Amino acid sequence: MKYNFDELIPRRRSNSYKWDTAKEEDVLPMWVADMDFRTAPCVVDALRRRVEHGIFGYTKVPAAYYEAVTNWFTRRHGWLIEEDWIIYTSGVVPALSAVIKALTLPGDRVLVQTPVYNCFFSSIRNNGCEVVVNPLLYTDGTYRIDFDGLEREASDPKVKLLLLCNPHNPAGRVWTREELTRIGEICFRNDVLVISDEIHCELVFPGHTYTPFASISKDFLMNSVTCISPSKAFNLAGLQIANIISANEYVRMKIDKAINANEVCDVNPFGVEALIAAYNEGAEWLEELKQYLLDNYNYLKRYFEKYLPHLKVLPLEGTYLVWVDCSALKQSSEEIVKALLDKEKLLVNDGNMYGEAGKDFIRINIACPRALLIDGLGRLKRVLN
Repeated sequence: MKYNFDELIPRRRSNSYKWDTAKEEDVLPMWVADMDFRTAPCVVDALRRRVEHGIFGYTKVPAAYYEAVTNWFTRRHGWLIEEDWIIYTSGVVPALSAVIKALTLPGDRVLVQTPVYNCFFSSIRNNGCEVVVNPLLYTDGTYRIDFDGLEREASDPKVKLLLLCNPHNPAGRVWTREELTRIGEICFRNDVLVISDEIHCELVFPGHTYTPFASISKDFLMNSVTCISPSKAFNLAGLQIANIISANEYVRMKIDKAINANEVCDVNPFGVEALIAAYNEGAEWLEELKQYLLDNYNYLKRYFEKYLPHLKVLPLEGTYLVWVDCSALKQSSEEIVKALLDKEKLLVNDGNMYGEAGKDFIRINIACPRALLIDGLGRLKRVLN
């Protein structure tokens, strides 16, 4: 490999987490969805040049920014995005909140497919809307979509939006074109707009293909909004940069108004430079990162098979977030997470935060050097074996 993903650097993932029984520096954080890798050198170089400029005031987003976004998605995914479809903002969560604000009224209902990213719930409720759950079907150690249930829920005239997670966090599924087509047809038929969170779209492993929902058909393009960011793939979350893609001019106008009302219409100049560098020059680094993540997943899977065979590691088609079925332990996920933290100072995610469907699961972040992964697995084994 050309890039060194084994480098150990000071960990910062636990900075925003509070607990009473451990000091932050003692905890191994394998929870929040960022990485313990330095970003691509091209990004570091771009940021260094920006620092040397020395003036850090407001920024005007240049044409090069839009070109970087459109060229990247054309090259890698065959999705032709027009520049005027793009609304930049500070993150995908603020984007989701603004989109819901723009396209619903208090009391409207919004569909989610659980277990799913926990901020979906708060973004819906914070805008005065009601969460409607279309649980994924968990069979044979993986998830599939309950299309009959989706049809039933989408037919409710109070349901205005579906929040789609593509690829899916935390289930690790990369939805196929066929699955997305069935989702799109149901939503189009029932006048439900699809809001597709595609932040993990670059982290897809061999044998699976990311399909931008909006790229499938003209109908889907006009009946959807897509939220994207380089933050997961290039470890840029702290730079706060994301984009909302909407080809529907009327919808885009409403979103732009909500973005301004929520005051998330300005972006960090470092985020702008980082996105341009990542999308223009970061592809080689990203491919090596994906191979390292896949090797980490395979190492974890073999470790569980050998030392923790009573726990089921679900297939990881995309993301760096491993979903583990702990139902054999006959404990709640909260009890498991607390025991790991109290006994071994290992911090993972409690599956309950992703909805009732996640109550028997934990989520483990494997985007770290192999030495940290091995350390974390050892701690996990000592508690759960």
